[in-house]
Amino acid sequence: MGKGGEDYGKREKNDFESQNQVDTFPAWAKEVKECEEKYGVNREFGLSSADVEKRLKIHGYNELEKHEGVSIFKLILDQFNDTLVRILLAAAIISFVLAWYDGEEGGEMEITAFVEPLVIFLILIVNAIVGIWQESNAEKALEALKEIQSEHASVTRDRKKCSNLPAKELVPGDIVELRVGDKVPADMRVLNLISSTLRVEQGSLTGESEAVSKTAKPVAESTDIQGKKCMVFAGTTVVNGNCICLVTETGMNTEIGKVHSQIHEAAQNEEDTPLKKKLNEFGEVLTILIGIVCALVWLINVKYFLTWEYVDGWPKNFKFSFEKCTYYFEIAVALAVAAIPEGLPAVITTCLALGTRKMAQKNALVRKLPSVETLGCTTVICSDKTGTLTTNQMAVSKLVAMGSRVGALRSFNVEGTTYSPFDGKIEDWPVGLMDSNLQMIAKIAAVCNDAGVEQSGNHYVAGGLPTEAALKVMVEKMGFPGGLDNESSSVHEDVLACCRLWNTMEQRIATLEFDRERKSMGVIVNSSSGKKSLLVKGAVENLLDRSTSIQLLDGSVVTLDQSSKDLILQNLHKMSTSALRCLGFAYKEGLSEFETYNGDEDHPAHHLLLEPRNYSSIESNLTFVGLAGLRDPPRKEVRQAIEDCKAAGIRVMVITGDNKNTAEAICHEIGVFGPYDDISSKSLTGREFMGHPDKKTHLRQSGGLLFSRAEPRHKQEIVRLLKEDGEVVAMTGDGVNDAPALKLADIGIAMGIAGTEVAKEASDMVLADDNFSTIVAAVGEGRSIYNNMKAFIRYMISSNIGEVASIFLTAALGIPEGMIPVQLLWVNLVTDGPPATALGFNPPDGDIMKKPPRKSDDSLITAWILFRYLVIGLYVGMATVGVFIIWYTHHTFMGIDLSGDGHSLVTYSQLANWGQCESWKDFSVSPFTAGSQVFNFDANPCEYFRSGKIKASTLSLTVLVAIEMFNSLNALSEDCSLVRMPPWVNPWLLLAMSVSFGLHFLILYVPFLAQVFGIVPLSLNEWVLVLAVALPVILIDEVLKFVGRCTSGWRHSGSRRPSKHKAE
Repeated sequence: MGKGGEDYGKREKNDFESQNQVDTFPAWAKEVKECEEKYGVNREFGLSSADVEKRLKIHGYNELEKHEGVSIFKLILDQFNDTLVRILLAAAIISFVLAWYDGEEGGEMEITAFVEPLVIFLILIVNAIVGIWQESNAEKALEALKEIQSEHASVTRDRKKCSNLPAKELVPGDIVELRVGDKVPADMRVLNLISSTLRVEQGSLTGESEAVSKTAKPVAESTDIQGKKCMVFAGTTVVNGNCICLVTETGMNTEIGKVHSQIHEAAQNEEDTPLKKKLNEFGEVLTILIGIVCALVWLINVKYFLTWEYVDGWPKNFKFSFEKCTYYFEIAVALAVAAIPEGLPAVITTCLALGTRKMAQKNALVRKLPSVETLGCTTVICSDKTGTLTTNQMAVSKLVAMGSRVGALRSFNVEGTTYSPFDGKIEDWPVGLMDSNLQMIAKIAAVCNDAGVEQSGNHYVAGGLPTEAALKVMVEKMGFPGGLDNESSSVHEDVLACCRLWNTMEQRIATLEFDRERKSMGVIVNSSSGKKSLLVKGAVENLLDRSTSIQLLDGSVVTLDQSSKDLILQNLHKMSTSALRCLGFAYKEGLSEFETYNGDEDHPAHHLLLEPRNYSSIESNLTFVGLAGLRDPPRKEVRQAIEDCKAAGIRVMVITGDNKNTAEAICHEIGVFGPYDDISSKSLTGREFMGHPDKKTHLRQSGGLLFSRAEPRHKQEIVRLLKEDGEVVAMTGDGVNDAPALKLADIGIAMGIAGTEVAKEASDMVLADDNFSTIVAAVGEGRSIYNNMKAFIRYMISSNIGEVASIFLTAALGIPEGMIPVQLLWVNLVTDGPPATALGFNPPDGDIMKKPPRKSDDSLITAWILFRYLVIGLYVGMATVGVFIIWYTHHTFMGIDLSGDGHSLVTYSQLANWGQCESWKDFSVSPFTAGSQVFNFDANPCEYFRSGKIKASTLSLTVLVAIEMFNSLNALSEDCSLVRMPPWVNPWLLLAMSVSFGLHFLILYVPFLAQVFGIVPLSLNEWVLVLAVALPVILIDEVLKFVGRCTSGWRHSGSRRPSKHKAE
């Protein structure tokens, strides 16, 4: 119920309303009189004010519910519902407390200590702001839905007509008048037509490609929404005629209200993307690993801060050093910082943002960043037919004219799929030499026609009925007698130049409106010859029944005999089975009663035109001239896109509101079904599918499937079942009826041109060109982006494994801490960031759309990849710790002289037991230089292992940076050697490496930054040592890649297990 209704206090109930709430009254299946009795109203008088007040209390306002949005506090809390974020938050708080403690103690490095927690807090704040911004936009689809609702209605109440009543005040039982152009304000039963016909555009709600004719006659109670010809639905538009209606449902009980509820329900069930799930799983595993490693570090080093003596076999005299306990606690925090790839969220966001730019260039506009990655593992595309696989523009594809003799017909194929008169031509057309029969067809199609076509930017759009617009486009392709130059500039300026010439020659003076009984439209014209003529177009069978003659090629008229009629009907049947909508053309001359008629209302003939029941007699004794076959044609590029989907292992399912025959013909033409396929089990209506005993088995069939006459709930059920079966579903749609399924699908794809705002707001991606082939291109881009994301995720994780190994080895060996947390943070965020981002620019594999889609539960990191990066990580740890030990214990290494700074050597034993330095006798060290600084330890030689480790620490950090730069080259390909895929295939990576090295030089050689990060400048020989230690990482990974290539066969065959449903 609309919320507004709650303002009326406690709801009352009467007999009608209580029944109505338990059981919806099927107004579409009841006679008009029965409906009036049920709703207690007379169409002449309308409801009384007392009735309205009473019903308003029960039903509430005729408006859609406003669902309570998520509070800003809840949104903020949700941003921290992520394992990686929680670990980071804990690390930041602990770092902050320790920094504060060090500051209180008067430590010298308090500035450095505060940098780390502040940077982590900044990362978390930015991440939270982005998340809140994305989620607060999530429910805009519901707001857009409300804009579809009508604002005013013309209502009869208290025996008076109110032409401007706010539509939200309508109640069931109200009598409403609808006119051309009105937006229907509620679900209503048609009581009677005021005009001879009533047509409503309801495609956005039901998916039908044409305006639907409405009637007051009841239909079967079990009829689907498309078949309810006596009902008009809220949010649809009247395109022709006017009528009196009875309101049956308002607010949330309308069809559009049900869509609103379904969108809200689908929004509650949104799931994380496959990548998000994988990263959450990774975060949980990481939490356990960090806990284990931190515990091990503490256990290994407990002897340094907790000692005891054994007296009589029992430990006694415990000594606890709070300072050393805090020091090792800081190492545990450093481990946490090292293990978490802090830069990963930022790099993923950057890569996805770059992906959205690439997709935008291909006309796919991504609204939600994670959708880029999800596209890559799409296994099923559920596509709407109208406007996505087809152009949503009616076009004539075949023209049949009379031959030179009785029993002969001529057939012309008409090219083109849009409303552009310049899109294609008519095959074998006698340009400039049109015979009399073809001229008559052109004349009728141009003059007996109320539509228009105009250019809007690069597109041509129809005004009026699409079928009539298509006929006018056909007339332009036919040209004009005498050979109007179809390429002349004047023609391009005037889109319908030929039609205007025909209308100038044949002045229309009266119109015989289309109605459902005779199924034709006629116009009386004053031709250039001065005679009156009747030009008629309509259903071919009906025109033939009222025709007595046919016009041959040369213009001569002969009697319509049975054989000629059978021949025409045979052609009609052939065209209809090809899903063509056929219209016939006929004319009549010698209109005796209209000979002097010129539109004057006082003329006797005018009274004949006021009564639609006279039209059939006026349109009798016609001369039949030909027929045209129209359709909503498939897009030219769709067939190839369907083939690409098959090659990529993606199944295509067509779900449309259109009728079964039309949809099947289109599916055959575009390749969803093969030319000789038995489609009896593959093509079902929405209702047939809902009644299927085993829906999941039906959906598991290989190849394409078709669901016609589908309602919103059918689409949702199909998407839900596919997702339950482990499929990753992309769903396309343009109408209001598609919005719930778009919201429910893994990827909701809306149409940019024909799509409603509701569909766009509910979607993850919008197609700027409404083209199915754009989806396929976007899937290829999504796969490429995912492969690149895998590359940089592996790169960053392998780098972090190296950092963890470095800290763990430091703690295990008992040597001084090689790198402080702020240095590790710098490496993770700044140094690793540019190469990781650049890996997002890796060129796509040539066969990316020839491989089956990856499973959504495929591991980001396989057992083999993990082993590889454990080996690499172990080497990183050994190299960073090794270079630290080398500086303290060697003056030369591999022929490289390291004695230039004058530092003193110690033994490995002294380095590993540096905590006992105070007890060493006669221990002294010489001063050493680093850049312009001199480090002197005369006052306390033991400071050589604390502040004096600055040069060794700088070497460790620089080796770590260099190894990670070279390791980024390894990440160019999972298994491909650098010999086959050299670094220059991705020049952005080389640029990123230069940037990262440049940033490292900056902190090394700018004194203020060097002080913040606790490092000093390096000499040339020390740089040579760094390169000598770092470069082997490339050789190690090349060997591992070679082993990987040699063993890939048995590894992949072991991992390929048929999915559960395929095994079944």
